[in-house]
Amino acid sequence: MSEIVEKTERFVTELLSEKLDPRFLYHNLRHTQRVVKSTKELLNFYDLGDEENEWLLLASWLHDIGYIEGPENHEESSAKLAASFLKENGYDDAGTKQVSNLILATKMSHEPENLLEEIIRDADISHFAQKSYWETADYLRDELKELGIADYSSKEWREKNIQMFRTKHKFYTDYAKDNWEKGKEKNLNQLLKEKKTEKTIAKKEALKAKYKSDSPDRSIQTLYRVTQSNHLKLSDIADTKANILLSVNAIIISLVLANLLTKLDNPSNTYLIYPTLILILFSITSMILSVLATRPNITSGKFTKEDVEQKRVNLLFFGNFHKMKLEEYEWAMSELTKDKDYVYSSLTKDLYFLGLVLNKKYKILRITYNIFMLGMIVSVLAFGIAFRFFGPDRIPF
Repeated sequence: MSEIVEKTERFVTELLSEKLDPRFLYHNLRHTQRVVKSTKELLNFYDLGDEENEWLLLASWLHDIGYIEGPENHEESSAKLAASFLKENGYDDAGTKQVSNLILATKMSHEPENLLEEIIRDADISHFAQKSYWETADYLRDELKELGIADYSSKEWREKNIQMFRTKHKFYTDYAKDNWEKGKEKNLNQLLKEKKTEKTIAKKEALKAKYKSDSPDRSIQTLYRVTQSNHLKLSDIADTKANILLSVNAIIISLVLANLLTKLDNPSNTYLIYPTLILILFSITSMILSVLATRPNITSGKFTKEDVEQKRVNLLFFGNFHKMKLEEYEWAMSELTKDKDYVYSSLTKDLYFLGLVLNKKYKILRITYNIFMLGMIVSVLAFGIAFRFFGPDRIPF
């Protein structure tokens, strides 16, 4: 891939991700990437020169950037923006003109005049022959509705697509005719089949509507996922802080045992007994509190059928089911997934109890750090007083 193509890919990706109206559900970055992929498939078949390949790839990436200025005359807008970008990056005028012409050739009303225009036209509408046609067609229908251009019913949209397949669209390149025409015919036959079975279509729409209403909204899923992730990160931070305190106090106690306690039986060192005991007392207290902050608390691990039926148990927390048999847990999860409200309730309970655990951890940690800080201060003062007033080199009054 040439340097200018790589720059163009980065430019288009950033432009369509940041500046394109989110109501463009079809004419967006995903569509552009699909056109580029189809263009590469055609280029792998046709033995074109490096320049022609580059023009086509640049046109594929840039052909829909005009949508950032609106759907009206987007081909002209795309060509203008593309020319500006290419000139800014030092692309030659002849190549810029070729790319602009290829972008303008993507108009549905334009009849290709050469192989390059045939390739870009076929790549732009290649989804007609793909399995993803049904998804992309729905996105286009929703886009038209969101933009206030047209609001088609299912029947009207089907008729519009049949008309497009039969009278307004055709593949131009030999490769597309040989390899993509069958896929297009298959999708057209499916449209015709649906037209004949209106009752099936109505059922399909009803199921689709039910699926949408029963499925958790993406924004709600994101809310739960992000909140849970934040809770877990905070829990990890708390555990790390507790482990740091454990390690520091363990080192302090080890040093005290190794260096101070062995000298306290000497009468000349009795002045060190109380400071040493103070240091050890605060260190042990800090260690105990650190352990309490990280010590796991596992519940009974069992639930009853009645708990599930009355939605009293949170099946998402292992502490509520780790003693249950697999068959019982599978049944309970099956009941959970049938009820969207139960799912939300379980997720909410999971977050709530995670929050309670976090609150307990951070409260204990705060106390622990305060005790550790106080212990260090008091111990240093105690050692200082002991050396000043009771040590062997004390200054008499």
